[in-house]
Amino acid sequence: MLRGAIVDLDGTVYTGETLVDGADDGVDDLRAAGVTPLFFSNNPTRTGDAFVERLVEMGVDARPGDACSAADVTAAYLREEHAGASVYLVGSDSLADVLRDEGVTLTGDPAGADVVLASWTEAFAYEHLQDALDGLDEETAFLATDPDRTYPVDSGQFVPGTGAISGAMAAAAGREPDRVLGKPSPTALDYALERIGAPAEACLVVGDRLNTELAMGDRAGMTTALVLTGVCDRSDVETAAVEPDYVLDSLAAIRTVLDDLPD
Repeated sequence: MLRGAIVDLDGTVYTGETLVDGADDGVDDLRAAGVTPLFFSNNPTRTGDAFVERLVEMGVDARPGDACSAADVTAAYLREEHAGASVYLVGSDSLADVLRDEGVTLTGDPAGADVVLASWTEAFAYEHLQDALDGLDEETAFLATDPDRTYPVDSGQFVPGTGAISGAMAAAAGREPDRVLGKPSPTALDYALERIGAPAEACLVVGDRLNTELAMGDRAGMTTALVLTGVCDRSDVETAAVEPDYVLDSLAAIRTVLDDLPD
């Protein structure tokens, strides 16, 4: 019996600033079936609370505590695994604010940092490659908020994401990140399941990316549903390492999944 659902946001519930047609009805169908949604975005620039506000403005039934993001996962990981550490961040000002609010100590000195954290920022520049080279010695932890190499914008164009930035920093430093914290990482999965309060086998994951939320759900034994309103299309399914349990035109068709699964 399903108890919870991890639901991706951009490309699944909305695209850019536009609600996917019928996505609000899909969320209502989940709730009517007794399935608690947790909206989970790999966007590292906002907290889950900010995403709840955005969803409510779009007319989606989102409630306090119903969303989380790569920023939340990163802040929690730093608190638990690097308490008291100094963190050099290559990322957005909004992520810096999130981390400070959660008690993370940020430093402007990469060479003196305990942790170098890579994330998305429009301000990424050559100097950050130098900072990675200077700061990432053998004793310094190297983290990234999420693996997304690109993300879509309203025009339909794809622009570079955290994965592109962390990849450039890794090339400069000659080492890969020790841990990437967003979907599909085990860290992200554990965080989401704790928020939902249900085991993986009692959860559904819905999203538009085979290599992030669908891969996470498949690895954990969750029921997986790919929607075709974002990054992937049906041809991608044929060649992917992950085979979703369901392929839906959109979140509006989630009733198909709910009716097919045993009570």
